[in-house]
Amino acid sequence: MDNIASDNVPTGFERAKFSSPFLDMAGPYYERQGEDCIIVATRINKGHINHIKVAHGGVLGTLADVTLSYQVHRAENPALPVATMNLNTNYLAAAKLDDWVEACAQIDRISKRTAYCSGRIVCGDNVLMTMSAVFAILRK
Repeated sequence: MDNIASDNVPTGFERAKFSSPFLDMAGPYYERQGEDCIIVATRINKGHINHIKVAHGGVLGTLADVTLSYQVHRAENPALPVATMNLNTNYLAAAKLDDWVEACAQIDRISKRTAYCSGRIVCGDNVLMTMSAVFAILRK
């Protein structure tokens, strides 16, 4: 069975266009265009769960970094190469096995060399995390 079928992906989401060995292991990630942002999502699976039976903080932290950086990356055409300079996360609630978690971010300020972005991760109506980051834009 492929990952998309086994992850029970909600309508409108498709496999994310970004990939790396680490992100493939940390995900899988899915995306769809929201009203004002790109929504990045994943299904919490057994590999994401820690010893207290909730998603490891690093799972949500990685989703935060991926979502924030992807929003900046896709802000211009051609896409912007970015590197995380600072990532702040506020853990508000836990994600459990089989939860579908969605992250959305907005660009608060962008200049020639730096972007500031903020967002949140939710499971349904439950806010799991708020986050903000600063990115270096690696323009040539």
